[in-house]
Amino acid sequence: MERAFVTGGSGFLGGYLIEALTARGVAVRALARSEGSAAAVTRRGAKPVSGDIHGPHALRDGMTGCDVVFHCAARLGQVGKLEDFVRDNVDGTQAVLDATRSAGVARFVHVSTEAVLAAGRPLVDVDETVPRPPDACRPYGYTKGLAEERVLAADGDGLATVIVRPRLIWGRGDTTLLPTLVDAARSGRFAWFAGGHYLTSTCHVRNVVAGMLLAAERGRGAGIYFLTDGPPSEFRDFIGEMIRTQGAEPGDRSIPLAVARALAAGAELAWRALPLKGEPPLTRTTIALAAQQVTVVDRRAREELGYDPPVSREQGMAELRADAPSSSPAAPAAG
Repeated sequence: MERAFVTGGSGFLGGYLIEALTARGVAVRALARSEGSAAAVTRRGAKPVSGDIHGPHALRDGMTGCDVVFHCAARLGQVGKLEDFVRDNVDGTQAVLDATRSAGVARFVHVSTEAVLAAGRPLVDVDETVPRPPDACRPYGYTKGLAEERVLAADGDGLATVIVRPRLIWGRGDTTLLPTLVDAARSGRFAWFAGGHYLTSTCHVRNVVAGMLLAAERGRGAGIYFLTDGPPSEFRDFIGEMIRTQGAEPGDRSIPLAVARALAAGAELAWRALPLKGEPPLTRTTIALAAQQVTVVDRRAREELGYDPPVSREQGMAELRADAPSSSPAAPAAG
């Protein structure tokens, strides 16, 4: 691999991917839809390409001469208009696929999620043979599943498309998961679901990148690969340790799963009916992915790609502790 094109390069995962590629001597071009995004990918070592995933000319021109396209961009969130998620996660993925073929790029790696299987029921040691349910959590998991369909359909005729599904991406520089958890703990809003005593798979951001690079090099066309840190952890142990790396304490408060489900349904209803900003404090997607067992099996990635996650849970947690502000143990509650 000598040249690569990246979408979503200004994000958490995309930034780590750019750094890993440039460290290998790969020339990276990264789509940037704003000056801020352009500055972010430049700092990571990529050459910015002005445009967005709906701009075919910018995509094709940026991809021309590349060996592989890494599609990390997506609309995230747990609520919102379904048509907006379809536009970005489904139609946007199709636009990137079309440009990839038009530019003559031979490999396409798509970042998906275990949420494509989440329909409210526990996911226990699932692998890539488990069919996607038609009632996957909307809007995110549902539209990411539709995007997978487009990626698989595009495989062939000189283009090999590969899908990776990391579970619960975490690590240094995360601006979403860890800050939200720590803020909730410090403000007294944090609570475990049914005590938190169930298993979860996880995947450190650098392990995700390692899997993506292997998928680009060795992944079979139309292949899907789960990526994890290895054996699952108890959700309470893992999340509790993450929060404590920042000097916060999650506490022991817990709410029954049935109550959590009712609160999530009510919160989503309120957000649909009223002009409320941001995300609801609790959603059915949260329940599906964080309130019960979600464990996935990465055997296929290990056997077919030679995947061996380079970062242990202990190493990742040590990095989070090292990054914690020195004042964290005495930090006041957020107000």
